[in-house]
Amino acid sequence: MPFTMVQPSSSPASSGTPQASAPAPYAIVETSGQQFWLQPNRYYDLDRIAAEVDSTVTLENVLLVNDGTTPTLGQPYVKGASVELKVMAHRRGPKLLVYKMRPKKKTRRKTGHRQELTRVMVQSISVNGKPLA
Repeated sequence: MPFTMVQPSSSPASSGTPQASAPAPYAIVETSGQQFWLQPNRYYDLDRIAAEVDSTVTLENVLLVNDGTTPTLGQPYVKGASVELKVMAHRRGPKLLVYKMRPKKKTRRKTGHRQELTRVMVQSISVNGKPLA
């Protein structure tokens, strides 16, 4: 049976689907040698941060900030931009097994690794002291 394509109606309001709203603000930051896409009021697991639980950490290495309408790209960092994080807990990641074997040599080695993580909640993203969210 041949494939037939159905054209949608020309007016989006008559289709009954909701209209897309403006995207939430976000920032791309650099920490612990990695880049993370952070949004306000969400939690993330980062590499272990030397901070107490319920303390506040500020990240200054912000590569990009989007306020919902226009992105601001840094060269390499956005001047005056910062992301405020609240430390929720210190955790450990899932166990990774590493198994090394040399065939025909009777050499086998099995080791494991668990990454030390810190769960943080994004409190606010601000540019030049003005919070975006």
